[in-house]
Amino acid sequence: MSAKQLSNRGAIWSAKLPGAQGDRKPEPAHPAGGFQMHRPGVTSPAPVRGTAADGPPRPEDSAADHLHRPASDPPEMLADDALLDLSTDVAGKDVEDTLARLDAELVGLANVKRRVREIAALLLIDRARQRFGLQATRPTMHMSFTGGPGTGKTTVALRMAEMLHALGYIRKPKVHTVTRDDLVGQFIGHTAPKTKEALAKAAGGVLFIDEAYYLFRPENERDYGQEVIEILLQEMENERTSLVVIFAGYPDRMETFFSANPGLSSRVAHHIEFPDYTHDELMAIAELMVRQENFRFDPEAAQAFSRYLKLRMARPRFANARSVRNALERCRLRQAKRLVELHRPVGRTDLITLTDSDVLGSSVFADALADEGAPP
Repeated sequence: MSAKQLSNRGAIWSAKLPGAQGDRKPEPAHPAGGFQMHRPGVTSPAPVRGTAADGPPRPEDSAADHLHRPASDPPEMLADDALLDLSTDVAGKDVEDTLARLDAELVGLANVKRRVREIAALLLIDRARQRFGLQATRPTMHMSFTGGPGTGKTTVALRMAEMLHALGYIRKPKVHTVTRDDLVGQFIGHTAPKTKEALAKAAGGVLFIDEAYYLFRPENERDYGQEVIEILLQEMENERTSLVVIFAGYPDRMETFFSANPGLSSRVAHHIEFPDYTHDELMAIAELMVRQENFRFDPEAAQAFSRYLKLRMARPRFANARSVRNALERCRLRQAKRLVELHRPVGRTDLITLTDSDVLGSSVFADALADEGAPP
């Protein structure tokens, strides 16, 4: 999807990872109190990303070149009694920008955002410890995201990739999303190549496995999903310095999935739960989506949409922010039909305003009336 705000905890309204930022003049030396960090598997300790001081981009210096510049001297080790200002970390601004985008894109999700900030703090402190020569096991970043559809899992994965890249944990701010069909083959010898191809595409970044529990089908002895799990176990351990795997899906099914695969569960350090949105949060998401698309509810339409949400939330297959987006698309269809049928010139106000008739035309209201009139 392309990144507009408020995605999957409102369904990703758009998400474009920063790619090659173009190139830049040789970077100035950073202050002695600042950080520099080797990227995993890369010899250059250059900062994650340059700053405005780096000057205009150079055509010959691509993003890939930036990751493979000739090695320079590693940052000077600090004395035991030295003090280090964490705010001087060259990745700090990138991380704060990413967290700010996450706050702007997703309504609610306070617990999720707190966990993301905790992970950022962990990696920032790990970088600081290296300046003092303090060695420790590299933090494990494999994760599990559990929650219903439209609760923001994909958006958080995208922002997590940006943050991990900014902190030097992965080489690329990239998320490669797969499902069972992308990994499991249809015949003997087909699964391993498919799985390894997906891993190769995700190398240096994040592999996001949606509805991961479909990999495990114990009722079918001839199913090849278990082969995928065995390959993932090996790669998650052997390539932990260059790959982060995120498993995503419904909470109850994910619990069963991990219970049946304890080796997999033991390699996942961070389990993050994405709760369903409340009515008020969904209304806030709707208002945000409407503004982003240069529309607005008139007062009666806002009240009608609030009633729509109460009815729709009680019906099957409600998908949180994803359902809100779909409902707004249908409101736009009804608005367009209404304006065309006016048979008169229209102004800007006409074009941006959604009225109650654009909302009340939903079949949800008709079904509710039918249910009320049905015999007990």
